[in-house]
This record gives sequence, structure tokens and C-alpha cells, in this order.
Amino acid sequence: MRILLLGDYSNVHATLAEGLRTLGHEVTVASDGDGWKNYPRDIDLRRHIERGRIADIGYYLSLLRKFRKFKDYDVVQLINPVFLPLKAERHKPFYDYLRRHNKRVFMGAFGLDHYWVKAGLDCTTFRYSDFNMGCEVRESEDIDIWTTDWLRGPKGEWNQYVSADCDGIVAGLYEYYAAYRNEWSDKLTFIPFPIKTQPVVVPQTPPRKVRFFIGIQRKRSVYKGTDIMLHALERLEHDYPERCEIVKVESVPFNEYVTLMNGSDAILDQLYSYTPAMNALEAMARGLIVVGGGEPENYEVLNEAQLRPIINVAPNEQSVYEALRHLALHPEQIPTLRQQSVDYIRKHHDHIKVAQQYLDWWNSCAQNR
Repeated sequence: MRILLLGDYSNVHATLAEGLRTLGHEVTVASDGDGWKNYPRDIDLRRHIERGRIADIGYYLSLLRKFRKFKDYDVVQLINPVFLPLKAERHKPFYDYLRRHNKRVFMGAFGLDHYWVKAGLDCTTFRYSDFNMGCEVRESEDIDIWTTDWLRGPKGEWNQYVSADCDGIVAGLYEYYAAYRNEWSDKLTFIPFPIKTQPVVVPQTPPRKVRFFIGIQRKRSVYKGTDIMLHALERLEHDYPERCEIVKVESVPFNEYVTLMNGSDAILDQLYSYTPAMNALEAMARGLIVVGGGEPENYEVLNEAQLRPIINVAPNEQSVYEALRHLALHPEQIPTLRQQSVDYIRKHHDHIKVAQQYLDWWNSCAQNR
């Protein structure tokens, strides 16, 4: 099968491509590397910093040249309805080209989009999210912008068009699945995010000091709740300096991020999430404990009845502090939780297993057409 994975978030498509190639398929990843994160790709769609009419025309022409290669694929999968670093209203010619020259086009529900924003604001889909606490909308300049763009603006309109036109929609986390299922259950599926597993030997001796890792994206710290988690972590270090230490990194490329993560016992990630996303899953594959989103819905969508490796916290500083304090005061629990993290990833997120789930779904969609 010839497969084009167009765009990338958090290494999802690059990792999926490795699994698909292992299973014997021809795969092309075309993306901008998800900006400064610089994830690997076969065809670079990065838009350079220069702006102005001449630079914009030059980039547009370069896309047209590259898109000539994007034909005769059995499957094209878009990372998002807005899959290029262009305004939403400029996507249609590129999307239409993909539809004309390839067999099937699928869309990923992997991040910020119309249905995710809509679900976060509807007061009923989630108890809390990046956008809401119950029926109360979280106040943030970013949230105001995203609501304007995705709920009422051209991005939202384009998202609805692609959702209706594409051959299928795949959600990578429970939250994205829940956001789409009311309107698109007939073409929606859930497939876990792919993670490249590796041999891991989990230390069986409790650490003398618990090492907590936290990665900060400066522009998204408030939106993701990293600011609150960091405050809780700093409180813990102040109260129990002999029992914990902090590894803090800010806005570094993926390869450096992973290297700095190694040697830690636990990672703090995404306060307002029900589920661990790619960074947290990558950490779990390396034997780290996730402190963040591990709500019952996360385990239910995976049909997981036994493993409970994620330390779930409520979206407030005190809940995070108490969870961290418990780990620091009970380090004897850490080896078991670290091993469960590794087992959880191997069971549900192994990139080859996930790649096979994609192949099965793509083929079933072809048979049902």
C-alpha cells in the first residue's frame, strides 16, 4: 500500500510511518516538522520566517511543485483539516488535488479543531478541558483567539467541510473521539497514538530522591496548565528538599527533550487532559510515571481493566501537590508504577500494533464504500 501522511503533530505521523514501513508499506511523511519541534519527515513543508508578498508567493509556488508528487496513493491522511501552514481558506485547491489524484483521504482528530473547541465549550461533553471548568469558560487570550477562529471563523467552516467530504476520521485520544462522535459516528474511529517501544529495565530499588521532569512551552504554559503544575512542584521542593528534585526544560526540540527526560522518575504533563498525550506516552515508554490526565474514560476507551499507571489529578494546584507529595513520601511505590507504565505502552501504543489497526481501518473503509 502507498500511504501519504500529510502534516504532523507531536511526532504522531512520523512514528506511525515507522510502524507502517515495518509492516512492508511505502510511506511518505510530508510536514513542516511541527515548527520548532522539528520532527522527522521525508518532504519538508516548512514555511520560513520571512514574510511579505514575494516570500508568500514563493512559498505557495513551492507547495504547488511539491504537491505534484502527491498522487497515486492508496491512502492520504491529514493531521488536521488545516494541514498546511496557510490560512484555512487557501487549503481547498490543495485538498481538491488530493481528492482527485488519490484513492482515499482521511482526516485526523489529533488536536485543536472546530469540534474540540465546540465540545470544550458545550458544558456537557467534558467535566473540564483546555477550554472549560464545568460550565465556566477558562479565561485566556489564546482561548479567545482559538474560539473565534475555530468556532465561528474560516477554520471552523473548513473543518466542517473536510469532515463531511473525507472518507473517514480517526481520533487519537479519548477527548477528540468524544468531540466528534455525536456528529460523525458513522465515519469515526478511535486508534491510540503510536509510540516506538524500546527495551527498558526499570530499577527495582526506590530512589533516594524522586526526580520530577516538567517540560514547558512558554507560549502554551497557561493553556496547558503547566504554570499550575510547576507551582505545585516548586512547593514540594521547598517543603521536602531532601526527597525530590526538579528537571525543568523549556521549548526544546524533540530529540533534546527526550534526552533530558531520561533518568527521571515521573513527568508532569497536561493538567486539563483526561488522557496522556504524545509527550507523556513517550515518557511512559521509557519507564516514567505520568502525573496528569488519567480519568476513567481513558481506560474505558482502551478496554483496559487492570493497569493503572497514571497518577490522575484534578485540575488545581492542591490536587497536583498532594499527588506529588504522596510519591515523594512513598518512593517504594515507584518501581511498580514505572513498570506498569512500560507495560501499558507495549499493550496499547506499540507503533507496529497501532499501524496494523490503521491498516485494518483503512481497508474496512475501502470495503464499505
